[in-house]
Amino acid sequence: MPVEVIMPKLGMAMKEGTVSQWNKTEGEAVKKGDPIASISSEKIEMEIESPADGSVLKINVPEGKGVPPGTVICYIGNPDEEVAATAAPVQEEKGQKEEIQAAHPAPPPKKPGKARVKISPVARKMAEASGIKPEDIKGTGPGGRITKEDVEQAIASAKESRKQDIPVQAVAEEPQRIPVSGMRKVIAERMHLSLQSAAQLTITMKADVTELLALKTQVKETIEKRYGSKLTITDFAARAAILALENHPEMNSAFMDNTIVTYPEIHLGIATAVEKGLIVPVIRNADSKSLIDLAKEIKEKTAAARTGKLPADEMQGSTFTISSLGASGVEFFTPILNPPEAGILGVGAVSDEAVFIGDKIEKRSRLPLSLTFDHRVLDGAPAAAFLQTVKQYLEEPVTMLL
Repeated sequence: MPVEVIMPKLGMAMKEGTVSQWNKTEGEAVKKGDPIASISSEKIEMEIESPADGSVLKINVPEGKGVPPGTVICYIGNPDEEVAATAAPVQEEKGQKEEIQAAHPAPPPKKPGKARVKISPVARKMAEASGIKPEDIKGTGPGGRITKEDVEQAIASAKESRKQDIPVQAVAEEPQRIPVSGMRKVIAERMHLSLQSAAQLTITMKADVTELLALKTQVKETIEKRYGSKLTITDFAARAAILALENHPEMNSAFMDNTIVTYPEIHLGIATAVEKGLIVPVIRNADSKSLIDLAKEIKEKTAAARTGKLPADEMQGSTFTISSLGASGVEFFTPILNPPEAGILGVGAVSDEAVFIGDKIEKRSRLPLSLTFDHRVLDGAPAAAFLQTVKQYLEEPVTMLL
């Protein structure tokens, strides 16, 4: 019997998954472990590997088609099996099936000796939009896979070649157009909705973290030996925010249906940049964790998020979020609320400054903090009080260890 490959459920909240790209063609032979398709949901993009060997692949869901979890997207079998007969197509309205088949005709069988180009979905769209054939691009990813960076390099090389061949008075090139889909589309919709649906205001402040950096250096060796980890500025900022939320519970709230909902637990979101966008792993019951436990969980979940191994359920339900751009050298910025939360704390890059301490000027290390809050939930004074409390904990780091 042919083997069914289904659309996986990437989290409890997932309602639909999309086949971004088929890496194998109709009728092509596959081996167990081969990446046969790239799929995407609202927050995750991943590859599906073949669960078995087979000499015939029957595609059941076309590229770009969204289907519920559990839907059979393809079958893997052998020539002597009735693969086509058992392939139940995705439910569609009358006439829609023919339209899809016309728009997505089955590709011709793979020609002997000609290997299929390995290319990521984003890279393929960029190449198509720029008129560059994937076959002409040298892939630098795993197994020769063509990445977004490879396409960008090919585009730059093509532009340089045209500059040398085309007269100065030639017509300007057409702008590059990349369709917005998958995770990028979800991020765009959520950020636009956030700005439309909340009265967002950002206030800023600097914390003197000279003593914090000294403490961080002092305990570095002990932490690494005892816990196999290390503490970062983000870890301390997260701990300071959690303690401040306990003192200012109105910041651990959300505005929903003309009601202010204040949460009894603190579930801390950590905004994390990934290859295709931004996701927010959640540290649940963060107020019950020590600084060390908090730091370890932040590292584990952000690492899993960057490799696409973090379950979708672990990216939902945060009550307050932290976003750090310090590693990029950014100081102050305007973080956008993660709906429906009432607050998000932006952490910038530490810089050394000359500061008056009494009548003397001293070199001090200062950390920029940017707090965006929902003015529908609380006003400027309580928001400033919350940020002042965060600053106080950062300037008195020993209190975060108690």
